[in-house]
Amino acid sequence: MGAARSRFGPRRFEESTMTLENLANTLREHPFLQDFAAEHIDRLAAMASEVRFGKGELIFREGDESSFFYLLLAGKVALETNAPGRIVRIVTVGPGEELGWSSVTPSHSKQFQARSLEETQAVAFDGVRLQHACEEDCRFGYTLMTAMLRVVAHRLQSTRLQLLDMYSPVSAKVG
Repeated sequence: MGAARSRFGPRRFEESTMTLENLANTLREHPFLQDFAAEHIDRLAAMASEVRFGKGELIFREGDESSFFYLLLAGKVALETNAPGRIVRIVTVGPGEELGWSSVTPSHSKQFQARSLEETQAVAFDGVRLQHACEEDCRFGYTLMTAMLRVVAHRLQSTRLQLLDMYSPVSAKVG
């Protein structure tokens, strides 16, 4: 279990600061949801939980079976991978970005480690509920999977660039 989860799910704010209507309005402004229909955003708002993570908190580890997908509202999170003898940062994500895309895959196994670099606020969605919503409404499912594929492509590109930087000869790095 990652640090962000209790045995009951993601940790919630002490007092929820958003009503369902405010949460829906916040989601409408999030770049990840730009192509979603209004009724789909309302559906997502009903599934959402506000969460926060303290500076340096491990949200999930690479390989964890965590089913949560997060839309970041504030703060920064490092996505990292284990390399022999060290942790390598692949990308840093912040407000308007997302993490935990693997929560909508059958295995829910996380591909990276996520660690908050500062106080972070996010909206969390249970991946199983997202999968059911996709099965119930194909238009919603197509829109969600298209948005998720953009995230996966970005992470793949970030990983590729990180590998090129790590393994390119020193002479190729010098001007």
